Amino acid sequence: MFDKLRRIVRELGACNAALYALDRLLAAASGGRAHVYKYHLVAQPVRADGVAALRTDAKLRIEEAGPNHPLRAHFPRPQHIIEQRFAQGARCLVANSSGSFAGYLWWQTGQYDEDEVRCLFVLADPKASVWDFDVYVEPRYRLGRTMARLWDEATRRLYAEGMRWSFSRISGFNAASIASHARLGLRPVCSAVFVVIGRWQLSLFSRRPFVHIGLRDRPVLNLSVPR
Repeated sequence: MFDKLRRIVRELGACNAALYALDRLLAAASGGRAHVYKYHLVAQPVRADGVAALRTDAKLRIEEAGPNHPLRAHFPRPQHIIEQRFAQGARCLVANSSGSFAGYLWWQTGQYDEDEVRCLFVLADPKASVWDFDVYVEPRYRLGRTMARLWDEATRRLYAEGMRWSFSRISGFNAASIASHARLGLRPVCSAVFVVIGRWQLSLFSRRPFVHIGLRDRPVLNLSVPR
């Protein structure tokens, strides 16, 4: 147990490790009705030349998916969530490995209504920025370059459409995600902690609105492109 604790502190830092421990305690004591979430809000530059020099892979194809894409049934989210995303105008890139689902990446323009907690992220410059979310790679493809290829294709498409920044949130409890985003040149924008107990939610931000407490309403966080 102590070895696991030391590993978590080493990977996440003392503050994030303490919040993670609090989340586990609250979830266990409440039967899953109470949680603590820690987010890092970041912005990544969108470049014309992609993110890396990647060798071609004849088996892996990155393609944009619509509502009727043949691999949609293999998406790792409930189908009503996928339907809701498409209805809201979200776009999706799929990694297709010889006909098998290998992963995907989503993005949304204008604003993004967070689905893990109650929070609306509004992009101050929607003509030059997007919100990317739910970047997922199937476990058997995670040792390869599938994520890099997804983001490489996404950034090329977004740049051609005039986008220069992509915002996203990273869990403060996911060291691997933090490391992979750091390799893409992210810039910190804001941090946020959400304490959810049933329908009550306490939101703490490192910038305006700083604090929000609500039973049903949601805080709104405006995100400007980095200088």
